[in-house]
Amino acid sequence: MGSAGLVKSPLVAETGVGRSTFLHRAENFVCVCVLLLMSVLPIVQVVGREVFNVSVLGSAVVVQHMTMWISFLGAALAARSDRLLALSTTELLPDKLRQGAGVAVNFVAIAITLVLCLASIQLVQTDYEFGDVAGWGVPIWVFTAIMPIAFALITLRLITHSGDALRPQLIAALGCLTLPVLFLLSDSVSGGLLMLLGAVIAIGTVFGMPIYAALGGLALLLFWGEGTPISAVPGEAYRMSTSPMLPAIPLFTLAGYILAAGGSSARLLRLFTSIIGWMPGGIAIVVTLLLAFFTPLTGASGVTILAMGGLLLPLLVKSGYSEKHSIGLVTVSGSIGVFLPPSLPVILYAYYAELDLDEMFIAGIVPGLLLILVIAGWGAWGERGAKKPRQRFVFQELRAALWSAKWEALLPVVMLGSIFGGFATLVEASALTVLYAVLVECVFYRELRWRTDLLRVVVESATMIGGFMIILSVALGLTNYLIIAQIPMQVLSWVSAYIESPYVFLLALNVFLIIVGALMDIYSAIIVIVPLIAPMAAAYGINPVHLGIVFLANMQLGYLVPPMGENLFLSAYRFDRPLAAIYHSVLPFVAVILVVVLFITYMPGLMLWLLAVLGGSA
Repeated sequence: MGSAGLVKSPLVAETGVGRSTFLHRAENFVCVCVLLLMSVLPIVQVVGREVFNVSVLGSAVVVQHMTMWISFLGAALAARSDRLLALSTTELLPDKLRQGAGVAVNFVAIAITLVLCLASIQLVQTDYEFGDVAGWGVPIWVFTAIMPIAFALITLRLITHSGDALRPQLIAALGCLTLPVLFLLSDSVSGGLLMLLGAVIAIGTVFGMPIYAALGGLALLLFWGEGTPISAVPGEAYRMSTSPMLPAIPLFTLAGYILAAGGSSARLLRLFTSIIGWMPGGIAIVVTLLLAFFTPLTGASGVTILAMGGLLLPLLVKSGYSEKHSIGLVTVSGSIGVFLPPSLPVILYAYYAELDLDEMFIAGIVPGLLLILVIAGWGAWGERGAKKPRQRFVFQELRAALWSAKWEALLPVVMLGSIFGGFATLVEASALTVLYAVLVECVFYRELRWRTDLLRVVVESATMIGGFMIILSVALGLTNYLIIAQIPMQVLSWVSAYIESPYVFLLALNVFLIIVGALMDIYSAIIVIVPLIAPMAAAYGINPVHLGIVFLANMQLGYLVPPMGENLFLSAYRFDRPLAAIYHSVLPFVAVILVVVLFITYMPGLMLWLLAVLGGSA
């Protein structure tokens, strides 16, 4: 996800599952129930439609609204364990300045979150007065009520995390009431105050303020400056509930977490090793394939680095690769699965750019395979002079490994077969994938226990989901303002005045997107940046599917760009190495990926030709 970093490993960090406080237990219970309902309803729908020729009326609407619930409840969990996504720039500050900057930034985040809570209350009041209902006759205000509750919990946790002593926490809480009072007393704001508050938000973002607060605060200021009710920001967040595809994101993430928490990674590692481990540099190729396989399942490159880095780094070093090269390979391979199904960025991009999802995945086949091939090749060839032991190909080991990983090997068949077979929608396929993952880890292999391990994984998954879904929620408000203010058209006019060639435009776009990828997580970038660049690309005659592939390719490169790429910080945390050492280890890989990105940018014919051959429209 862009440059936003998690403080702890999503699979091993404390989630509060074992804590005794009533509030924590209640949060965990509700999150588990919401994800359970989201997983069960689509499966019931598939079985009812395909077997009994009946359907559960309103179930899709309920699942869509539950996506909003898990987004905000998960955000409260992320705040509980200090894992709200933020720029990792505070790691670059001296220790003496880091704590003070963190406290100051926390105060700004508290103020913004209080205003978001206030705006959400206004939205709930409006929904209550209108009395509209959603699925199963449940009033809409019941669903939107989760927003002020979640923002209140986040505010409370930001306050309690602002210092160890009670007095600084109370001072922070009282001081941060200033901004909500301003919003209450005035329907609009002067230009000078608007610029001052915007500068405070920008500085806070640079020094590690949570990204949801940065985007939400900016949206609040812009609407406030126009005299628009601030409830427009959470109102746009509710609009997520109307998305028919968005529930697939938390469900695929949950399935990936379940598989990563069990022994699937070890079994797949054995399988890949038995197939290609005999080749020169075979272990490096195996590591690349394994990480590329898991990244699209978990929804975030950082999860694979944190969850599997401890397994893969010793394996590479033991096989004769230097530690520097090994760390670089693991860090880079954690992001190259961005084009593979069921890649959540591809799903989200297709939805918000109004493109056919099948076309996006087909167009991503060549770039995805090319990225994997190039990184695997460089990983194997980059230290060609070192003496690395070779293992023999043993058919009996291949057969045993394949039998051991048979359920994981069948996962793509279940997942993609249900979609392209025509009997399941994307959301239904994601729910089937969750069921399959549970059966594999809890029934077939019995590596996860139902009441302890599985519950812990579900809560961990909800924490990750909330960490980035709340960003999407508030980013929609900012996007809506940009569209209303016709910012994309103004930017297009400015760019057209200085750039005539589409090739020069694509080069400038590459530079811009790499910078964006280093500063912003990929999900919020899709919401905020795509509406800006899509009309510009159309004006230069660039195919919209090609634009999507270029966008995603550059964003995954942004994961690795110093000084703020997310994978760099997560790798430094996982391997306990200085950031400078991580920078040095990934630079050769970054240079190789940059060449691939330029190839993808200026050779659209390959992906569009494949799209035409397989039935798409180039």
